[in-house]
Formats: sequence, C-alpha cells, structure tokens
Amino acid sequence: MTDAALERLRRICLAFPETTERLSHGEPTWFVRGKKTFVTYADHHHDDRLACWCAAPPGAQEALIAAAPDRYFRPAYVGHRGWVGVYLDVEVDWAEVTEIVTDAYRVVAPARLVAQLDA
Repeated sequence: MTDAALERLRRICLAFPETTERLSHGEPTWFVRGKKTFVTYADHHHDDRLACWCAAPPGAQEALIAAAPDRYFRPAYVGHRGWVGVYLDVEVDWAEVTEIVTDAYRVVAPARLVAQLDA
C-alpha cells in the first residue's frame, strides 16, 4: 500500500509545470521551481498513519476536516498555515486527491505557471 500510494501521489505531483521532487525532513516532497513546497508525503512521520500534507486555499482545511474527519486532518508544523492532511491509509478517492493537490499547486505556484494550467 505504501509504495502504491507514493507512486500514485508522485505521478499527480510531477504532472504540474516546473515541479521537482526531493527529500525534505526525510520524506518525498514536491516543489515548484525547486523552491516552494506544495505537497509532502508523510509515511508515519508523526504517528502511525500514512498521509500527505498539502498547501490549501483559505478555508479549505476547515471545510474538508469538518466534512470528513476520517479522511482529512490538520497536519503538524504547517496546519496553522491552512495546510490540510490527507490520509492515504484509508480507501482513497484519487480524483479528490488530485483536486486537492491541484489546489495546493495553485496556492504555491507563480501566476504564470497557474496560467499554464488554465490554458
């Protein structure tokens, strides 16, 4: 499950313009232009759960957690900035994860790169 979830998340993240992957704090992490993080994989990083942490637009964290606390959570370190945690050790709706990751990219990427998504 861990490898499959990581590979699926990796494909989603690397599909965006000027995205790179490298380890950060021991976990695979995806960056825009090698600088700004938009998604971090969390393989039992602070608990016994498999998840990813995603940048999120204002209000998204609260809405997702309220709607499905068994699927979403406030991650350590970045939760206070509105990031949302997505559990990957449950039945994952990958279409929904793709939307959340897309929103994460949009929050972090410069306007020119976001415009490429909309073109």
